[in-house]
Amino acid sequence: MTPPAARPGATKVPVPTATTAAPAPSPAPAPVPPGGRRALPGSLWPYLLIAPTVLGITALLAYPLARNLLISLQHYGMAELIRGGAHFAGLENYREILGDAEFWRVTRRTLWWTAINVVLIMVIGTAVALMLQRLGRRMRTLVLSGLVLAWASPVIATTTVFQWLFSSRLGVVNWLLVRLGFESFQDYSWLAHGPAAFTVLVLLVVWQSVPFVAITLHSALTTVPTELFESARIDGAGGWRIFHSITLPLLRPIFGLVLSLEVIWVFRCFAQIWAVTGGGPGGATTTLPVYAYQVARSLHRYDLGAAAATVTVLILIAALILYFRQMFRQEAEL
Repeated sequence: MTPPAARPGATKVPVPTATTAAPAPSPAPAPVPPGGRRALPGSLWPYLLIAPTVLGITALLAYPLARNLLISLQHYGMAELIRGGAHFAGLENYREILGDAEFWRVTRRTLWWTAINVVLIMVIGTAVALMLQRLGRRMRTLVLSGLVLAWASPVIATTTVFQWLFSSRLGVVNWLLVRLGFESFQDYSWLAHGPAAFTVLVLLVVWQSVPFVAITLHSALTTVPTELFESARIDGAGGWRIFHSITLPLLRPIFGLVLSLEVIWVFRCFAQIWAVTGGGPGGATTTLPVYAYQVARSLHRYDLGAAAATVTVLILIAALILYFRQMFRQEAEL
């Protein structure tokens, strides 16, 4: 059928065909919240949320550090504490501290103290974390509850319990050792002998620190796929091989973080030592934090105590920087 001819003067209306592309819709304007203010970019919200905490921690840490550094550069004794008017001393306090032979003996003792405690804490904490992976649900819950209770106990409360345990006459430790046939421990005074007091303090610090390491590493181990361990066992790998080839490489960042935190915590440990031995007997348990406190408290030389505290912080920072450099170098080689 032939279409009718168009009337003269009629306007021709274009007919869209299937190949004609529809015009793209214009983008809708971004919604404006009530009040006429636009929302902040999503990338800024994490920084805004942690800003109060960061500012609070900075304020709490920056002022004491700055004040300590200022005192270490002044002549600041009892008279200056009461009357004021401290005078600038430059690096004189640091020269006096670094020229003291006792300071270097205490430094060596502090390094040994830190190394012994950190090694024991990391080894025992890792072993407990690996043991938790093999326990059943009920037993795992029971062990985790005990670890949390030990970790949550106040430092002074735990320290007092250890003083009772190692009491010379009524202590459970001496009673148990005598019952086992070690008669030499009858009325033995643990805190009157340097090596024995050092051992008691190591046991106390390890007891307080292992729960944190064990719980943290156990939480990290739960993120490792079990298929990796099952495949390794099928291939004939033993426990040590699995730990060295699978567990340790996957959890290296967590191990590094926990190790760094334990080094800091043990190195600056003060409350336990001061509450149990006060740095004695004969200075056998005096570490750098205790030494700085003794100088400031006994001699009323707050400037020397501040200088010793500053040197302690610098030693700790230097040790951590060396460790992190070594850790980053190992990760780069992998």
